Amino acid sequence: MTERCNVCFAHCYIPEGKTGRCGARTNVDGKIVPTGYGKLTSLALDPIEKKPLRRFLPGSSILSAGSYGCNLMCPFCQNHSISMARPGKGLSVEYWEPERLVQLAASLKERGNIGIAFTYNEPMINHEYILDCAKLAKEEGLKIVLVTNGTAEKEILDEVLPFVDAMNIDIKGFTEEYYRDFVKGDLGQVKQFIEAAAKACHVELTTLIIPEKNDSESDMRRLCSWISSLESRDAVPLHISRFFPAYKMSDSYPTPVRTVYHLKDVAEEYLEYVYTGNC
Repeated sequence: MTERCNVCFAHCYIPEGKTGRCGARTNVDGKIVPTGYGKLTSLALDPIEKKPLRRFLPGSSILSAGSYGCNLMCPFCQNHSISMARPGKGLSVEYWEPERLVQLAASLKERGNIGIAFTYNEPMINHEYILDCAKLAKEEGLKIVLVTNGTAEKEILDEVLPFVDAMNIDIKGFTEEYYRDFVKGDLGQVKQFIEAAAKACHVELTTLIIPEKNDSESDMRRLCSWISSLESRDAVPLHISRFFPAYKMSDSYPTPVRTVYHLKDVAEEYLEYVYTGNC
């Protein structure tokens, strides 16, 4: 029996035993479940600024956990070795039950750890794991951070949002064409996700600037005008990041540094906090 996944705009119809486009949700006895639940590929204690979060508890550290899979298909993905890889096909995973991960995070408080960041791949495709970990983490006084592409239905976001303290959300471009044709996503869903998140927790946004794709001044003005209009708990910073060739775009050229700094100047006409990355 084929069942429909309800996590993101793709609404994959998944036959029994197969996976959807993200590679991390499958059909078991007519129920869609996460194959990546608790299966971590990456675990590290990172500076909070690396997420990147510049205005959320600066100077602190956070335990960063990543799994595998992603529901977008960005040809420039910097983490394609885990986001596009699958267990049993050269990818090493280790199972961490929620209690074990939270115990580790709590034990690292003496090293400046404030909580758990779900990052490296797209965390919302394993939202069940986030929710189970977050409930336990709150009992230990730990913060929860998501680093996400914002591609999830609002009903899914609403399940985890009460437990989330901060997010960095990718907004990869600001045209429907860019999302539909270049990263195989849905800009409308990302905007809805950001609008809901910004009202409930600390949010910072990141845009990776790809030469000749999303590097125009007009796109940046429209993006920043929209960000400035958000109803948010805090001022929403924008991180403008420089592209380096990777994955299917390994033969491309890096974003010129002058382009990044010019777009920063444009963004600062609209926003209070603008940061550059990879420069």
